[in-house]
Amino acid sequence: MALHPVLAAVTERISNKSRPYRSAYLKRLEAARTQGVHRSSLSCTNLAHGFAAFPPNDKLVLKQQRAPSVAIVSAYNDMLSAHQPFEYFPRVIKDAVRSAGGVAQFAGGTPAMCDGITQGQPGMELSLFSRDTIAMATAIALSHNMFDAAVYLGICDKIVPGLLIGALHFGHLPAVFIPGGPMTSGMSNPEKARIRQLYAQGKLGREELLEAEALSYHDAGTCTFYGTANSNQMLMEVMGLHLPGAAFVTPNTPLRDALTAAAARRAVEISAQGDYIPVGHVVDEKAIVNAIVALLTTGGSTNHTLHLVAMAKAAGIVIDWNDFNDLSAVVPLLARIYPNGDADVNHFHAAGSTGFVIRELLDTGLLHEDVTTVLGKGLRAHCAEPFLQDKQVIWKPAPEKSGDENVLRTAATPFSADGGLRLLTGNLGRSVIKVSAVKAQHRVVEAPALVFDSQEEFMKAFHDGKLNRDFVAVLRFQGPRANGMPELHALTPALGSLQDAGRRVALVTDGRMSGASGKVPAAIHVSPEVLAGGPLGRIRNGDPIRLDAETGVLQALVAQDEWDRRTLASADLSSNQMGMGRELFAMFRSSVSTAEEGAATFALPPVAMPSSEEINLPHPNASPYSDEDTQVKQTFPG
Repeated sequence: MALHPVLAAVTERISNKSRPYRSAYLKRLEAARTQGVHRSSLSCTNLAHGFAAFPPNDKLVLKQQRAPSVAIVSAYNDMLSAHQPFEYFPRVIKDAVRSAGGVAQFAGGTPAMCDGITQGQPGMELSLFSRDTIAMATAIALSHNMFDAAVYLGICDKIVPGLLIGALHFGHLPAVFIPGGPMTSGMSNPEKARIRQLYAQGKLGREELLEAEALSYHDAGTCTFYGTANSNQMLMEVMGLHLPGAAFVTPNTPLRDALTAAAARRAVEISAQGDYIPVGHVVDEKAIVNAIVALLTTGGSTNHTLHLVAMAKAAGIVIDWNDFNDLSAVVPLLARIYPNGDADVNHFHAAGSTGFVIRELLDTGLLHEDVTTVLGKGLRAHCAEPFLQDKQVIWKPAPEKSGDENVLRTAATPFSADGGLRLLTGNLGRSVIKVSAVKAQHRVVEAPALVFDSQEEFMKAFHDGKLNRDFVAVLRFQGPRANGMPELHALTPALGSLQDAGRRVALVTDGRMSGASGKVPAAIHVSPEVLAGGPLGRIRNGDPIRLDAETGVLQALVAQDEWDRRTLASADLSSNQMGMGRELFAMFRSSVSTAEEGAATFALPPVAMPSSEEINLPHPNASPYSDEDTQVKQTFPG
């Protein structure tokens, strides 16, 4: 199938603007390769420290300095339901790596915080910065240079992006990402949303709300709505960093354990002592484009308009919101998973899952097939789903037909012709909006501005009955420089109830909405943020605001001469700087990039002026492996 022309054009544009950074990155990867195992470069004292507490047989293997050592980097904690199953994964991984002739060592742990717990709380102001903290913790874990490959255990919001950013800064090491899977289905999503709105309206008490939430979030595994955590898993599959079909198998099941063991064995096989496939070559321009397409076609989390930019940057690849916008115009919406529908990820998995989506997109030229994955094959090999046979994982082709067309459809019969993520521009800056769950009649709102400088200020006005009107809520000083860019999902029930009551409402903010942003139109991530001189600081109460998601307009309808005379508003942000550990993150707030640049605290790889040879380098997506190199030792799909 020929590539869709827009997919081809966007990929070429990304490759061209990335070329000097990607070239410098690949040179750094090549320089980091060594002959033999990496620990052979350590002194005897270094190495003795590195295996001092290991079992005798594993210590002997490490002493011999021939077989690969696999690092385990985990975001385990037992407070987060999604990460609790990782407690016993290292035992499974170590046994599987031994059976493949290597040794696995628990290299280090990373933080793992939950936006669901910190939503609307001061701790949320650490959330976005936890991504780069996780990347740094990953780098510390790998810095001992004992390892020839790595497996990464993480699922949730900032955790997978942080792990991948850290992995890409050690891009010479092969990497396999191992998920834990979603919890089983609990209370239905429409009922959960209904109860939240009733609570926001004061019609239910805290006891009833807590009971409903506990029925929704009730077991080990990820939350089952299609937020950032489950979007992460979709992206890891389409980028070729998971074994096929691994994302949405529930935890504490024989198939989940068998997939974990198979992933660990695969990490041994793709080390430099086997079929060398470094993660820095897996994550290339085509893989990043594939990730954007997968996000769009499934209605995934808006947080990835930040995270994918940062992940790409870590591999020397430059993307921006124009790339998302252009692809969204041609990528059909194939899935409806809450909040874009009523179903959860378990329903999606049963209807056909990731293998179905990958095949549909490949068959219509909307994914790059010629990429390298952890299988050492093209993406077509991932059009498969796993099964257990004689205690071993086997793969079968993804189903030809959807198991439920209310949840998953073919590219010939999509839910909509576009991906539902759009770029908004105008005199208020650049912003993104997710419209896949916004009904057509709510996609254009023109109403007076009501300006708020905090979530608390907005909620007080709501509870005081001051918002029973048409308005555009302008929530400013919520960007990464101001307060770490917390998610504002706590506002959703209030805004939703006003919209349901017939009011024309919308949100405009330099902050974030979570992957659960839904039916209320929300122009988010407005860049530049107010604290960086952004024009949201010029808005005054009563200014007419036009948010038009159909034509991509975000505009204050204020006379130009009046607009030019206005000075930027200021706010007392001292309460955002201290308490709940926020003072420790002052350096992040002072150095963070804009939202469109990934809200990152690290830079692209440094480059010199390209030489004549570099200008004519082979395309960075060209496979670095021969056909012989990519023969795998284990039977995989495709």
